[in-house]
Amino acid sequence: MNEFTLSNRMHAFFDNRHHVKRIEKGCFLFQENTLASDLYYILKGKVEVSKVVPDGRELTMRICSENDLVGETVLFSQNPKYMMNAKMLEDGVVAVISKELLEEKIASDSHLAVEIMTWLSAQNRKNQAKFRDMLLHGKKGAFYSTLIRLSNSYGTEVEDGIVITLPFTNQELANFCGTSREVVNRMLSQLRKNNVVTIKKGRIKILNLEYLKQEIDCENCPIEICTIE
Repeated sequence: MNEFTLSNRMHAFFDNRHHVKRIEKGCFLFQENTLASDLYYILKGKVEVSKVVPDGRELTMRICSENDLVGETVLFSQNPKYMMNAKMLEDGVVAVISKELLEEKIASDSHLAVEIMTWLSAQNRKNQAKFRDMLLHGKKGAFYSTLIRLSNSYGTEVEDGIVITLPFTNQELANFCGTSREVVNRMLSQLRKNNVVTIKKGRIKILNLEYLKQEIDCENCPIEICTIE
């Protein structure tokens, strides 16, 4: 089993123990502070997991896609509430998994328990790495590390750099950093002047990945940890 992905054993359980829902773009699977009774296994589409901070800014934690699990933080909690928002970025299909049913299965299947603990540990390591960059290097660190993670998740190598194939608005980029669009505008403008990135039709091309890594004292985490997913 790849320690960073859901195993075939887990996929088989999710595929057989659910009811399927089609969800339209812009709709929420769940919203923070609502009672949590289900988890969601993505069969098709992309889901943005985010949190709104008190001053109204949005912090995007991850983008989940096919064969990913959303809502895992509620497992084995008493009367839990969702801690994040989960919104569809495109039309999709999800399997709804009962929290109670999954907990019973984990408690009775030691192999599944180890696998899901390993997967949860990987998610925790991703979050720790992201918060490390935000805390140690501020807004610039958060933004530069976001570009690196996006290149690992959606990047395609070309002759003169790496193209991030999924288009993002400056506001969406700002949401990954918990900052404003204006701050991202300024940082992108500076990176373009320094010939580190170019932007065409909303798609970013990273020309100098090493520059971004050096600026945030990159620790060269495994690529599976250094992603936006």
